[in-house]
Amino acid sequence: MLKSGILNPQLLRVLGESGHMDLLMLSDAAMPLPLEKERVDLAILNDLPRQLTILKAIADQLKLEKIYIAEEIQRVSPNYFAKVKSYLERESIPLEMIPHEQLKAKSRAPELRACIRTGERTSYSTMILQVGVPYGGDDKTDFTI
Repeated sequence: MLKSGILNPQLLRVLGESGHMDLLMLSDAAMPLPLEKERVDLAILNDLPRQLTILKAIADQLKLEKIYIAEEIQRVSPNYFAKVKSYLERESIPLEMIPHEQLKAKSRAPELRACIRTGERTSYSTMILQVGVPYGGDDKTDFTI
C-alpha cells in the first residue's frame, strides 16, 4: 500500500513509463481526447478533481521540463491563469504560451503518451506537460566495478 502521493494505479503507471520529451495532456472536463491515445479519466464531478491539484501531484512525482498552455487563457480566464503562473514560477517550471489550435495539434502528436482528464471547468485550462530529466552532470561517486 502506498503511503502518500498519487494512488491511482493507471496514472502511476503512465508517469512511470514516461521518458524525456514525452508529452502528457492534462485536460479540463470538456477537452476532446484523441481516441488513439491512452486516457486516464480522473473526473468524478464538475470541478472534482481540480486540475491544479493534479498538476501538483504530477509535478511532485515527475520532472516537468516545460508546460504548454493556450494563450487565450490570459484573456478568457485571467484569475485561473494567475494561479497557474504563480505555481509554475514557484516550482521553476517554464511556461510556453501557444494558440489553442496549436495546443490541440500537440494533443495528437506522436510523442503524446496519454491524456489525463480532470473535472476542471475553467475555459482554456488544458495544458500539455513535457517530461524532463531529474538528473544531470557527471558521475562523482567512488563506486567502481
